[in-house]
Amino acid sequence: MSSDLTFITNEAGKNLRDRFGVLLGEDTRFFDCLVGYFYISGFYKLYPSLNKTEKMRILIGIKTDGKTYELIQDAKQQELVLESHAQARAAVAGAVRGELEKSEDTANVEEGVRKFVEWITSGKLEIKAYPSERIHAKLYIMTFHEDDRDKGRVITGSSNFTEAGLVENLEFNVELKNRSDYDFALAKFNELWAKAAEVSKVALPRFCGLPKCERVS
Repeated sequence: MSSDLTFITNEAGKNLRDRFGVLLGEDTRFFDCLVGYFYISGFYKLYPSLNKTEKMRILIGIKTDGKTYELIQDAKQQELVLESHAQARAAVAGAVRGELEKSEDTANVEEGVRKFVEWITSGKLEIKAYPSERIHAKLYIMTFHEDDRDKGRVITGSSNFTEAGLVENLEFNVELKNRSDYDFALAKFNELWAKAAEVSKVALPRFCGLPKCERVS
């Protein structure tokens, strides 16, 4: 097995969650994600590495091709039709709530739910949905602290922010280390973020009504 860290495939010793574990933690101040699909299962896998991260933004890319979105249906990813920001907010919040309800009752899941709600409440975690264009990108941007070795890193490729994308599926992702790649990726992310619909504020009341949230609050 090659020791090269440029490509991350989720093969033995090279899964994306473990690479994030190295890059996040003490090093990363801001963590921005642009993904086609965001599942709470991915958050459960990654949140321990994000405890010291100051800010996390998740931008969910919404496809507009006429099918109804379902977060979990026989492990098959479906597509989401949204015609306005209001629909985007309601649909994504409802879909994430549905997945929370189906989560197993384990200590890890309960702690993950608690962190999810806590971070949205505090503003550490923001979620938006892009309602008007087809966005199928998978982009993860890590901005390091100012006294770190460089400005930041970008990982892009095939992995969505899901347990399967971070650990289980055979994926093909590349880690970009050049400053010009980081600058371009962050500028494009910020451009899309400015046009997207806020989900966090709508989502929180739905999440806090869950029994799991009541147990860990």
